[in-house]
Amino acid sequence: MAVPDTLHPDPEQLATWLHGTAQGDAAAFRALYDTISPKLFGYALRILGKRELAEEALQDGFVAIWNGAAGYQRHLAAPMTWMTTIVRNKSLDLLRRCAHDLDIDGPVFDAEIMAALQDPRATPIDALLISHDAKALAYCMSLLEGAHRQVVGLAFFHDLSHSEVAQQMAIPIGTVKTWIRRSLERLKTCLVKGERA
Repeated sequence: MAVPDTLHPDPEQLATWLHGTAQGDAAAFRALYDTISPKLFGYALRILGKRELAEEALQDGFVAIWNGAAGYQRHLAAPMTWMTTIVRNKSLDLLRRCAHDLDIDGPVFDAEIMAALQDPRATPIDALLISHDAKALAYCMSLLEGAHRQVVGLAFFHDLSHSEVAQQMAIPIGTVKTWIRRSLERLKTCLVKGERA
């Protein structure tokens, strides 16, 4: 048996294996897995940043490929594009479910600070532990939509470039720039209002 070309998989061969998978052919599915799993794993790893999460996304993706192969329509997408989209979606679902574990908002916005901000029973000691500026910024950050907060956190608290944020979040770089620009405008407005208050 020939060693599969995992760097440049042949679209015709992938389509043949997908057709076999749709028929319940385990050997075709195995050949498909052996050929494209390294590439799809690397893609999931770039999105999720953690090996164990990428492995889970890959497994979920291949379950979906096995179950959905009969619905694949070649005239709508190339085989690799179709399978990459499935793994991307599984990765993003996992990213949303596990966002709190990825620590993308930085240490200033950790769970204790957010809890203290939202807890009306916070003691004066709790209040002293968080500076006025950090409180104001944390409050304003909490008003941003989750994905926008994540983009700002990655860019400013993890010092990632726009392209690195785009890769980490699996979104276009133009979207990253727009979200950061709008988020900074909202933060500035929120902080200015806070100073007036």
